Amino acid sequence: MSNQKIFKSRPKRTTCTFCNLIVNKKNIKKHIERRHSSVNADVTANHHLPSQCIDRNNGIFAVGRTFSGFSNPIHVQKCTWGNKHHVSCELEQCKRAAEFTRRSGLMGFQCIHVKSISYCPISSEPDITLKEEVLSDMVKRKWISENTKKICLVRKQKAESESCPLSQEVSLGNGTSKICVSVLETSISYYSRLGRVIVCFDKKRNTWHCPCSKPRNSCPHKSIAKWHLNQTQPELFLKVRSTDSDVFDIFVESGPQDIHSTEKMILYPPEKKDLNTMVLYLLNNKKLPAVLPKDLCSPQNMETLPKHLIPIETFCTVCPGKIPLSDPILISQKAKIVTFTGILEDVTTYCKRCGLCGHFYRYQEWAEGLHNFDDHTILTLHLCTFLRQSVQNHTAVGRALDILEQTNQKKYPNHDSILHGYLHFEALTEHNYNFSCVHCGIHPPVVIMDLHKKGVFSMPVSDIEDPPPQFEGHVDIEEFWQSVDQEIVCRGFLQSNRENPCKVSPSYVKWAPWIGPLTRASKKVLNTEYAKLTAKKSVVEQADIDISEERLSSELMNLKVDALRKLVKECGVDSKGSKMDLLLRLREEMKTRSTYDKVFQKVWGASGGWAVIMCPCGIVNSVKFNIRAESPRDYADMLLSFKHFPNVVIYDFARGLVTHTNFREPERLPFSPFEGRVAAATPENIASAKRGELKINLSWLQIKKDPPDLNGHPATGSAEHYALYDTFHQYNTKDEKDALRLIGLVPELCGWVNSQIVEQLFSGMRKNNYFMNSLSPASHIFLMRNILHHHNEKVNQQALEDLKRVSHGDVTLDAHGKATLVHVNIPKDVDMADHCGEQCEALTMTSNLMPCRASWTLGVHHPLQEQLVNYVLDEDRPMNELIVKDGQTCLTRENFVSLGLRREMDSMVGNACFRLIKEIFQHQGKDVYIVDLHIPPTWLLPSSCDPFLCLPAVDGSLLLSEQSLLLDI
Repeated sequence: MSNQKIFKSRPKRTTCTFCNLIVNKKNIKKHIERRHSSVNADVTANHHLPSQCIDRNNGIFAVGRTFSGFSNPIHVQKCTWGNKHHVSCELEQCKRAAEFTRRSGLMGFQCIHVKSISYCPISSEPDITLKEEVLSDMVKRKWISENTKKICLVRKQKAESESCPLSQEVSLGNGTSKICVSVLETSISYYSRLGRVIVCFDKKRNTWHCPCSKPRNSCPHKSIAKWHLNQTQPELFLKVRSTDSDVFDIFVESGPQDIHSTEKMILYPPEKKDLNTMVLYLLNNKKLPAVLPKDLCSPQNMETLPKHLIPIETFCTVCPGKIPLSDPILISQKAKIVTFTGILEDVTTYCKRCGLCGHFYRYQEWAEGLHNFDDHTILTLHLCTFLRQSVQNHTAVGRALDILEQTNQKKYPNHDSILHGYLHFEALTEHNYNFSCVHCGIHPPVVIMDLHKKGVFSMPVSDIEDPPPQFEGHVDIEEFWQSVDQEIVCRGFLQSNRENPCKVSPSYVKWAPWIGPLTRASKKVLNTEYAKLTAKKSVVEQADIDISEERLSSELMNLKVDALRKLVKECGVDSKGSKMDLLLRLREEMKTRSTYDKVFQKVWGASGGWAVIMCPCGIVNSVKFNIRAESPRDYADMLLSFKHFPNVVIYDFARGLVTHTNFREPERLPFSPFEGRVAAATPENIASAKRGELKINLSWLQIKKDPPDLNGHPATGSAEHYALYDTFHQYNTKDEKDALRLIGLVPELCGWVNSQIVEQLFSGMRKNNYFMNSLSPASHIFLMRNILHHHNEKVNQQALEDLKRVSHGDVTLDAHGKATLVHVNIPKDVDMADHCGEQCEALTMTSNLMPCRASWTLGVHHPLQEQLVNYVLDEDRPMNELIVKDGQTCLTRENFVSLGLRREMDSMVGNACFRLIKEIFQHQGKDVYIVDLHIPPTWLLPSSCDPFLCLPAVDGSLLLSEQSLLLDI
């Protein structure tokens, strides 16, 4: 038979009218029955809960609690023989349902657990008798005490006297990592209503659960379950010696040095230049991958964690040549490995030192699932990823640790130390921080800007030094953020951040925003906040401070009278009168910079919040952490640092942004034409815009200009740049010309651009203020950039998945960072004479293909077709790439490759196998007819009773290298 693919039509989808869930149309009935039907499906032979007989004499069974998911099985008794008949389920809700039906006169009620027992499979395996010598071995290994051993033996005698199994493993075919054991209980209680208890052992986490005790407390049921599994599955309790222990033993023989007891005192951690060298070595050579392997991010058994952490380096990487390092030098014997489920104590950490240059090497190996913070606190990668997700879900690290402490009933190390350890983990992770969108690309043509004014950090404004006179606002963005990473990493060697030589403090000279590496023009970006200190003499620059005072005054309106009166007193202003009187006096006083700074620090916090530039898809393209109050200058700094200025900028003070930006770049006027308005500010256009009759089409937002303008945007080809108001602030302006800055005037933007996407981002980020605002400046900006990066990655990942579902093909990013399908590149270096023309069209159309040999061969030489065939049969390319589509027929590369090549055998391997099969058929009295695999589709139906007369003539010689077909006649 030939390898022909059967193409199924795409399943039809429909929406559930109850929950709006989209499911396959054939499954909608079953979905409604399961989720939205008040009538439960009856228990039948094909639909019942799994069950297992535990006690044959007393009729006790273990039954699955629910139909879906894993849950500990429950005990059900159905004893209909002997003197004592008893049918009951140990679940309280089933008991209440039975009582209700009896009160209602329905005497024959049975819960689904009791009904499922009727379909319990029969087992012929005898009950397991636990051996006392196994229990004695457990005592020798100190797994249990002598007193526990006596209790277990007493319970064994009790089980033998009652002719019931002491323990029975429950296997309901769920195939999970949990093992359940049914254990006999001598007394009846809330957790053993039928005289048995289910003990659950989690193999992955190495934890035991029994309903009679807390997770970390021992009980007789757990001891009996361990006794049972140690006898039946002893491999579960084998301890594998780690390679780290072997390495440690070797170093013990050679005598490891103690960092505190050597004759010549070795200073660790190093100081000053040596410390900076060690920090740079970690940043350059010990980075973690951005996407960690799943096995390293999963919970780990603490028994398998290494207890001796030794750096793997053997030669110095700083000195030329192969300079061997010293023997391991002991740092601490009391280090702790902090995990999600508990703490492993008494861990020893070591370092190595180069005797020539003095460079230290410490343990920093992420491949073992650990992250070393300060040689005393080591975090598992699973805990680090858990803390990352906690921060992404607006939960502080301290709160997450409080939850773990209460859950694991274990005191964790200092929460601040673990917080810095998590930041240390993020600083050593290879994040690209590209801040680009898969839809808008690295150069978005439309951006939306706003300020998160409540996200601040403590900062004494008076301590910031004035910049030197020659400073022009150019800051090296890579150098600045590298210094932030160095401060975070350097904390792993110091007791306090006050001693940190890499500490980064707010400064006008060295304080940069973050812009994606492909979005910015160069590594030199603008930050001209120092200009806010100078006196504003021009009308244009006066607009800059006016907007800041206007914003600050609006915040003062939100203060209560008592708080406002106290603020007025601190500023040395008369505090008598109404709230409006106080506001007027304070506004007049704020014209002086000293009073303005005092009011700003009181109302807004120390720093000026953080400003963002986003694309309409919700991706943050740039973020700037303001030292002082927000103004259009902050956004102009970021926009002028872009490689390509966006075509449309949406901002809540568009007029001030245009005025300020064009004043700074008068030679090229970034916002033009019409000063950033969509039309000329004529009375007719203004009146038409107010009436809603003016529509200005910017078609290049959808279709790129051809030919593009000079210095046009790479995505649109247009050199026009507009500044518009967002929908919340479009009617707050007093200038009638701003009626030409409305989004509704542009059909390509109206209804398609969500101008409040930034506010939606801030609504979630406000939930982080309670812990973000308490961080130091460097920690605040580092963690906020990291949070925004993970936000961008999540949005982009979801967008790519949506595109893959729509396209059913491979999605890649083009040169501008936009998602696109992988294109088929047909070679162009072929003469026109070799191209297939009209003479080949009839032969290559799938509708004209007939089962005859003439349709398989064109009979002429076509180099282009040969290249296309080589492309189609290229096994290195994606197998699911669509090659042919004709109506409802679709063929992928896999379909063509699976047809078989001359070098392959489709259903047999080698000539010997083929000859063997031929001899077998002939020995059975059957004839074998050998033909090429592509011949059978051309055969016609038999026209006589003898099928051999209808078979076409073939060459008698057998080419075993070709694919062959065996027909059983």
